[in-house]
Amino acid sequence: MKTSTLFIAFTLILASCNPMNDQPVESSNQPAFSAKNKEVKIYTTAENTDLRLTLTGTKVFEKGKQPLETEIFVVVNPSKTFQTFLGIGGALTDASAEVFATLPQDKQEELLTAYYEPEKGIGYTFARTNIHSCDFSSASYTYVSDEDKELKSFSIDHDRKYRIPLIKRAMAASGGNLKIFASPWSPPAFMKTNNDMLHGGKLLPEYASSWSLYFTKFIKAYEAEGIPIWGITVQNEPMATQTWESCIYTAEEERDFLKNHLGPAMERAGLDDKKIIVWDHNRDLIVHRANTILGDPAAAKYVWGIGFHWYETWTGGQPMFDNVILVHESWPEKHLVFTEGTPASYSRENMMDWKNAERYGRSMIHDFNTGTEAWTDWNILLDMQGGPNHVGNFCVAPVHADTATGKLVYTPSYFYIGHFSKFIRPGARRVSCAPSRSALEATSFLNGDGTLATVVMNRTGREIRFNLIIGDQQVPGTIPARALQTYVAR
Repeated sequence: MKTSTLFIAFTLILASCNPMNDQPVESSNQPAFSAKNKEVKIYTTAENTDLRLTLTGTKVFEKGKQPLETEIFVVVNPSKTFQTFLGIGGALTDASAEVFATLPQDKQEELLTAYYEPEKGIGYTFARTNIHSCDFSSASYTYVSDEDKELKSFSIDHDRKYRIPLIKRAMAASGGNLKIFASPWSPPAFMKTNNDMLHGGKLLPEYASSWSLYFTKFIKAYEAEGIPIWGITVQNEPMATQTWESCIYTAEEERDFLKNHLGPAMERAGLDDKKIIVWDHNRDLIVHRANTILGDPAAAKYVWGIGFHWYETWTGGQPMFDNVILVHESWPEKHLVFTEGTPASYSRENMMDWKNAERYGRSMIHDFNTGTEAWTDWNILLDMQGGPNHVGNFCVAPVHADTATGKLVYTPSYFYIGHFSKFIRPGARRVSCAPSRSALEATSFLNGDGTLATVVMNRTGREIRFNLIIGDQQVPGTIPARALQTYVAR
C-alpha cells in the first residue's frame, strides 16, 4: 500500500463490502444490545499482507460456553457504558495546507475523501489548527504588527491563502460534522520575556490581557470566514522550550492566566460556549497540572477539559496511561482529549514502519479505555521530506505527498487510525471490554444506531485465535500477526 493507486483499490473494496447501511449514525440515544443471532463483520489490517481495512470475514454469534483458563477471549459487556465519544481527527496545519495546495485537483479530492468521508474514507470528525505560526509553518508569523498591544492591526490574511481553504474543504467533505479546536504555540515576540517566538520564554504580565484578546479575535475572525471554532487550548506544550514557537507556563502561571485573563476575556466576548482545554502536553506531568488548575474553583470553572500528548515515550519510557486514569478518577466532571501525536522523526526508511501504526493502535486503545473522549493526530498531510517545517523538525504523517508527481502515499498508520474513526462514530458510548491475555489489546464502543464496534490489536509475531464473548453469545476470531481488527456487530 505505497501509492494512491492502491488507495483507489482500497476504496473500491470498501464500497463493495461496506454498504452505507453498515455505517453507524450519530445519536445520543443508546439502544440495548443483544448479541444473539447478530452478524459480525471483521475488518483487518496486517503487516506483510495486502490487508488494509479489508473485510476478511462475516460470522454470526452463537450460544457460548464457559471460557476455559487455557482459552483466549475478549469479553464485552455492552450494558456497562462509560464516556461518550466525540471523534477522531488530525491537525490542519500550515504545512498540510501548503502541501495540499500543490496537489492536482483529483488528488485533493482523493485526500479529502480518504480522511473525511465515512463510507469511502475513514470518517474524521475532529480537527486541530494552529493560532498563527507553529513549527509546521514555512516561516514564523503573527496576525498583528510589532508592538501592537491593542491589536488594531489584527488580520488573518495570511491564513486565507492555504489554511482556510483547506479547512473549508475538509468541513464540506465531512458533511459539516467537523469539530475544530485551535492552539497557540507562542504569543507574538514583543509579548514575551525573550522577545522571540522561538526558544521558550514566557508571556510578559503586562501583555496578559492583550494575549487573551488575541484568542477572541482569532475565533471571531475564523467564524466570520464560516469556520466555527469548537474550542481552544491555552498553550501547546507549556513545559517545553523548543527551537520552534514555544512559551513556558508553570502550572500556577497557566492557572492564573486562565482565571484572571483568558476565561474572563472569553466571557466578555460572548465566547463562553467555547471549550477551553488546559495542559496540552505529555502524560508525565498531567496529574500535577490538573491538580493545580482544577484544585482552584475560580480557574476550574473555565476548564472544559484536559488535553495531552504522548511524547513522554520519546525518552525510552512506557506510555503513562495510569496518569490519565488518575486524572479521570480525580476530576470525573472534566473531559479528556488526546490533542497531538506523531510517531517518529521523518526518514524514508521509517515512513512505512509498522511500529508507527502500532503506536497509534496502542495509544488509542488505552487512551479510550482511560476515559478519553476524542483523539487528534498531528499533521494530516506532509511532503516527502516530512515538512514543510521552518526549523527542520520533520515528522511522519499518515499520508505523504510527492509534490513532484502529485502521488499520495498512505502509510500503515492511516489504516490503523481508520479502524477506530470509521467504525466508532460521534455519540457512541464506550463499553466494558477486556482481553484474557496481554498479547491482545482491545476497546469497544456502542454506536447510536445499535452497532457494536470492537477493536482488537495483536502486536505479537504470531497469529492468535480467540473468542469474542458478549453475554452468553460468542463468535470465533483469528487475528494475524502484527495486525489490527475491528469487529462490527449489528
